[in-house]
Amino acid sequence: MYDHFPISDRARELREKLIAFMEAHVFPAEATYARQVEEGGRWCVVPVMEDLKEKARAAGLWNMFLPHSKPGYEGMGLSNVEYGMLCEQMGRSSIGSEPFNCSAPDTGNMETLFLYGDDAQREAWLKPLMAGEIRSCFSMTEPEVASSDATNIQTEIRREGDDYVVNGRKWWSSGAMDPRCKIAIVMGKTDPSAEKHRQQSMILVPLDTPGVTVVRPLKVIGYDHAPHGHAEIIYDNVRVPASNMLLGEGRGFEIAQGRLGPGRIHHCMRSIGQAERALQAMCERGMARTAFGKPIADMGVTKHWIAESRCEIEQARLLTMHAAYMMDTVGNKAARKEIAMIKVVGANMVQRVVDRAMQVHGAQGVCQDTFLAGAFANARTMRLVDGPDEVHRETIAKLELKAYRN
Repeated sequence: MYDHFPISDRARELREKLIAFMEAHVFPAEATYARQVEEGGRWCVVPVMEDLKEKARAAGLWNMFLPHSKPGYEGMGLSNVEYGMLCEQMGRSSIGSEPFNCSAPDTGNMETLFLYGDDAQREAWLKPLMAGEIRSCFSMTEPEVASSDATNIQTEIRREGDDYVVNGRKWWSSGAMDPRCKIAIVMGKTDPSAEKHRQQSMILVPLDTPGVTVVRPLKVIGYDHAPHGHAEIIYDNVRVPASNMLLGEGRGFEIAQGRLGPGRIHHCMRSIGQAERALQAMCERGMARTAFGKPIADMGVTKHWIAESRCEIEQARLLTMHAAYMMDTVGNKAARKEIAMIKVVGANMVQRVVDRAMQVHGAQGVCQDTFLAGAFANARTMRLVDGPDEVHRETIAKLELKAYRN
C-alpha cells in the first residue's frame, strides 16, 4: 500500500532493514527485557536494551525520527510519510522504539529543542539526547485542572532577575521515572494577564534542580510501564536561569502545536503496528485452538472479528498516511483536520482489535503470558494521549462546519 505515497528508495531500504532487525533482535529480546526489569527493581537501566541500542546504531538505524539536520545534529531527513511506515514496524513491540532512540517523549523533546532551542540549549540537552546518553520528560498535564484545555494550566513561571522560578504540580510526565531522565520541558504561565494563548511558556528544568520532587509513578490500568514510567512531579520554588526559556515568553502554545502534530502521526502509526501484531496473534490462536469440534478460527464470530480488524487497520493506515502526506505537502496547520481524524480513528481502532484478540485467547489474553493485556492498557491510553478524543472530534466538526457558515 505504500506505493501510493512518495517514498524514496532509501526509506524503503530502511524499512526492510528495520523489519529484519526487529525479527532478529527486538522480538527475541522482549522476555529478557521483562526479566531484567524485574531483577533490576523496575526503575533501572536494562542491559539488553543497551545492547540493542549498540546494535541499532551500528546498523545505521538511529535517530530516524528527526527530519532536520545541521552540523552536529544530523537526522535522517525522512518525511512524515516515510517515518510513519517505520513507526508502524517499531510499534509492533512494546520495546520497539527505544533501541533506535525513537521513543516518546524524547522524540518530541528533541524536535522541540532542534526547532525552538538556542545553540546553548541544544549543546546542553539535544546533543546528549541524540547520543542516547540521557532521557527526558514533558511536564504539561496537571491534576488540579482539565488539561485537555491547556489554557487551564496553572503552574507558575515567574521572572526574578536573571532567573525564572517555577511552582506547580504536574503528572503524567512520561519518562521521569527513568534513572537517565535529566531534563524536563515544563509548560506554565508567565503572564496570566496576557491574551489567552499568550499566557503560557515552556522552560527547561533539569530534574536535579533543588525543589524538583518526583512524587510517585502512576499506573496505567495496573501497569507502571517501568523503567520508563509516568510520574507526578512537584516544582516547589524551582529556580533556573532565564536562559532556560524556550523561544521566549508567551510562546508555549506555538511550541506545543509544533511538537504535537508529528507526535500524533507517530502514535497512530505505532498503534497500527500494535494492531497488526494483535491481529496476527488472533489468527494464530484461532487456528491452534479447537472448541466444539472445530478450530476457533472457523467459527463465524471469529471470522467476522478477523475481517473487521483487517478492514479497520487498512482504513486507519490509509487515513494516517494521508494525514502524513498532507503534513509533508501543505503543512501541519493546513492538515489539522486530518491529524485530528487519525488521532480519533487510530486510537479507537487499536483498542477494538486488541480487545478481539484478547477474547480469542480466552483467559490467557488477560494475563501476563501474552503481550495483549499490556497492549490493551496502552491502547486505552491512546484515546487520551496528546488530547482526548472529544477535543479532536470538536476540531473535526468545527472545521467541517466552517464550509457551511456564511
